[in-house]
Amino acid sequence: MQEQIEKIGEAALADLKEIGESASLQAWKVQYLGRSAALSKILDNMGDLTKEERPIVGRKVNELKNTLQEAFAVRGAALREESIQKSLLSEKVDITLPGRELNRGRLHPATQTLRKIYSIWADMGFQIFRSREVELDEYNFELLNMPEHHPARDMWDTFHTTTPGVILRTHTSPGQIHVMRARAPEPIRVILPGMCYRYEQITSRAEIQFNQVEGLAVGRSITFADLKGTLTSFARRMFDQNVGTRFRAQHFPFTEPSAEMDIECFICGGQGCSVCKYTGWLEILGCGMVHPTVLENGGYDPAEFSGFAFGMGPERITMLLHQIDDIRAFWKNDWRFLEQF
Repeated sequence: MQEQIEKIGEAALADLKEIGESASLQAWKVQYLGRSAALSKILDNMGDLTKEERPIVGRKVNELKNTLQEAFAVRGAALREESIQKSLLSEKVDITLPGRELNRGRLHPATQTLRKIYSIWADMGFQIFRSREVELDEYNFELLNMPEHHPARDMWDTFHTTTPGVILRTHTSPGQIHVMRARAPEPIRVILPGMCYRYEQITSRAEIQFNQVEGLAVGRSITFADLKGTLTSFARRMFDQNVGTRFRAQHFPFTEPSAEMDIECFICGGQGCSVCKYTGWLEILGCGMVHPTVLENGGYDPAEFSGFAFGMGPERITMLLHQIDDIRAFWKNDWRFLEQF
């Protein structure tokens, strides 16, 4: 039996010296060290040996296995080194070729519009104020002049949480109360950007989540003329210096009077086209003078202070700027859409 073990070792080492590639090396390992190898079969038949032979044969087999495993590792390292050297000699790198251009990322179209909006309002002296997305019903509705069961709440389809009175904000207007209570009685000029959520049917013009940019100015002797002048200046910086604007009467519970602002269609110049639905005008935001009740809830005396507020949707403005006809495109992550910007 010992002679058989020695012959297996000699044959294995002789075969190992002739191996010149990794595939053959793996085949050698299976042949001599695998479960069906001759050495493994000797161990399986140890029961046929005498009591005196078993420890001697077992020790010989294990010693040979260790020797073959070490030889296998050495030969594997040598083959790898040979492969590297062969590759260095046979393969050449043309260093005169231009490098491959990296596929760089870019800003999402809605983010581009948001940054432009931030820049314009910053130039006009407005600070950015962030407020929370998970909001109390008190801030989202009650303090904005919409008490419980008020019919105006039906204007916003609300996501409620399992905690009573805690909701996902339906608009950025709750931030008005937060910033007023943080700054009162100082004058305020801020914008409040952020994500809003509404439980609505998803269509080409409606999504369950979207960005808004709220604006708020509070001080002494602020009038509707200040509102119109400020928003007209914004529209000219955002779209075109010669763009026409108009204000239409509207109703919002937290402003009085309230209005919606349109700009002259910059596609057709006010002549009428499919983008403006042949009206010559494009709606870009809602606005109004802050309701006295809201001022009071924010910590300002409405007899002494007044203010105006506005809210705009960056996605909607982006759709107008680039003639995008489906708001769902902003959330699909379709490269064909995103790479255009």
